[in-house]
Amino acid sequence: MTRYIGAIDQGTTSSRFIVFDRGGNTIAQAQREHRQIFPQPGWVEHDPIEIRDNVRGTIAEALGSAGLTYGDLAAIGITNQRETTVLWDRSTGRPVHNALVWQDTRVDPMVAALARDGGQDRFRAATGLPLASYFSALKLRWLLDHVPHAGDRDLLFGTIDTWILWNLTGLHITDVTNASRTQLMNLATLDWDPALLSAFGIPRGLLPRIASSSEVYGTALGGVPVAGILGDQQAALMGQTCFEPGEAKNTYGTGCFLLMNTGTVPVASKHGLLTTVAAKLGDAPATYALEGSIAVTGALVQWLRDNLGIIKRSSEIEALAASVPDNGDVYFVPAFSGLYAPHWRADARGVLAGLTRFASAGHIARAALEATAFQTMDVVGAMERDSGVPIKALRVDGGMVANDLLMGFQSDILGTPVVRPATVETTALGAAYAAGLAVGYWEGLADLRANWAVARTWHPSMPADRRAALTASWQKAIDRSLGWA
Repeated sequence: MTRYIGAIDQGTTSSRFIVFDRGGNTIAQAQREHRQIFPQPGWVEHDPIEIRDNVRGTIAEALGSAGLTYGDLAAIGITNQRETTVLWDRSTGRPVHNALVWQDTRVDPMVAALARDGGQDRFRAATGLPLASYFSALKLRWLLDHVPHAGDRDLLFGTIDTWILWNLTGLHITDVTNASRTQLMNLATLDWDPALLSAFGIPRGLLPRIASSSEVYGTALGGVPVAGILGDQQAALMGQTCFEPGEAKNTYGTGCFLLMNTGTVPVASKHGLLTTVAAKLGDAPATYALEGSIAVTGALVQWLRDNLGIIKRSSEIEALAASVPDNGDVYFVPAFSGLYAPHWRADARGVLAGLTRFASAGHIARAALEATAFQTMDVVGAMERDSGVPIKALRVDGGMVANDLLMGFQSDILGTPVVRPATVETTALGAAYAAGLAVGYWEGLADLRANWAVARTWHPSMPADRRAALTASWQKAIDRSLGWA
């Protein structure tokens, strides 16, 4: 009987289970959304039990829809929203608090306090990361400070991959890509760093074992190997087969995440990017990446839908934006949680600039889409300056790449071709690849490259003077968003 690879794709807004064949084709899938919990402005939480149950439910639903059983799966991989932090009781298996989501900014005062002694980059040499509310260490510290009697309980910490794996197998493990997002792992040793644990006040006994991204960790579902773990953006880099230094991809989802493979040596950023682990496949050396993280892209479309009501469904944004020939000199900086790469300004807030009586809902919709492309442009520029390597073509994936208007504008504002692959489920596919390599389902990277195919390429056609004018106006809008909070 033909066997397949399953991938758990646990994201910011939903959980999915996708079944792939050897060609990287989707055989079956299921998806369930979970609640977004906002107790206070800037606070974002998820219910870990709801996520756990949704993961279990999507596995059963996807297999059932295709008439498959657990025995049809050669292995399962996990990919996940990365920095989101869960703390649970080892004896009961129950979370002691809702998960603190990567977007959550409640630890901003703690960031400022730590930055007073050594600056925002005090841990960058060891971790590749600036001090920011984004990463897991301070979220965990906040939970330990606010959960009653935390010091008297046998607690376990994990990012979402660890939480899922623990519920499937009983094992307390994470992989190097997720560990590299906690701000507690040393990029050189690939292990928890005693100096960082001391600085953040984190007991090592809370932390999972760090493993590679592709190995058999344990079994679940009656004996199926769980054999791959990658943070969602690293999984997309693998799914896009960006295995060579200089190859890059951008994932357009709730936020945007642009990663460039830099090979087996971490490249320190001088232009506001993150240095992160790209993957570690079994016993092979780890590979690294430069990353530009953008907090709000697809989430801005959801905001127009849910908060302003100018569209009823997210899919309507393209038609509304296309109802006008250009942005009408309207610019939208969606700094709802501050600005991430390459600015790293927690004091920034959202700005809608250039409004006149001429401006319409169409102009606002177009400005919202263009904000995604402009923010990506800023990150690409920083990445090229850091690496010294021009990005010759940008591989794209994620939900927003179905928007042809956005992809065309992205190519125009970058002056670079934008390439959409035939399989856009690259995040889940990357997790499947990691798991399949571990159990011999695929023999090596050449098999994975053979699966990658192009669906469409956009080539830039915008005149250089028009590109320069738009870029200058975008920079003015950025400047006006700063120093608000």
